[in-house]
Amino acid sequence: MIDETIEEIQRMQTHSSSVVAVKATAALRELLDRDYRNVEAYERDLERNAGALRRANPSHASLHKAMREVVEAVLGATDTVEAAKSQTEAVIDRVTETIETGKRRAAAEAAETFEDGETFLTHDFSSTVLEAIETAAADGRHLTAYVTEARPRYLGRKASRRLAEMDRVEPHLAVDSAAGHLLDRCDRVIVGMDCIVEDTLYNRVGTFPLAAAADVAGVPVTVVGSQSKIIADDFVFENESRPPAEVIREPIEGVRIENPAYDATPMSLVDNVVTDQGHYDD
Repeated sequence: MIDETIEEIQRMQTHSSSVVAVKATAALRELLDRDYRNVEAYERDLERNAGALRRANPSHASLHKAMREVVEAVLGATDTVEAAKSQTEAVIDRVTETIETGKRRAAAEAAETFEDGETFLTHDFSSTVLEAIETAAADGRHLTAYVTEARPRYLGRKASRRLAEMDRVEPHLAVDSAAGHLLDRCDRVIVGMDCIVEDTLYNRVGTFPLAAAADVAGVPVTVVGSQSKIIADDFVFENESRPPAEVIREPIEGVRIENPAYDATPMSLVDNVVTDQGHYDD
């Protein structure tokens, strides 16, 4: 299960960093069924597998924090293998619950920030942002959503389909390069986050130019995500280079295809951040 989870994370079959963190944490349960000579052997195996899961996607802060929390809670905490396994199971349950409830609470907090009749622009596919929109609409607010495609994987198309299923939400889909044209129709930009590291937001590529354009246009930018995605120490973000075939199916001789998964947005371009622990102006 651990090896399969590592491969799945590396293939990016699951693009939500929260879901990746939960999957990786749950995968560590496999160790509970293995036999070990002593607690030291168990701790070494736990540390090795948690490290391998963390390295499967070094861009996800929530994955990094989850693996670190499990290891730190178990290493040196018990004297027997069974006690260490019991401790591992308890911390897996706690970490998983924290991530899952954090995501739901962040969406609930963000839902309260929507006003009836609001028009907003969003980018990519953030399950937390979509849940917030759905909750706000279910509470009776009428919303107009502009969604950029988030090329080259077109995750914005997936988001627009979800929005089209919601009552009281009027979705519009546009190419990424139309964002500047659309901003004068919008009350704000609202996006999710892969992570925030100190003074930088890392999110799906295209977020930086969108936030920069919004800053010039005087349109506020809101970022939504669980507190587990905000990290200030012991983490270095590593971007991913996606397959060139996502950009162009037939290679062009002499042309190197660039396809980064994320870009870095200075937090100075973000007006407020909403998490499960509330929201604050940057």
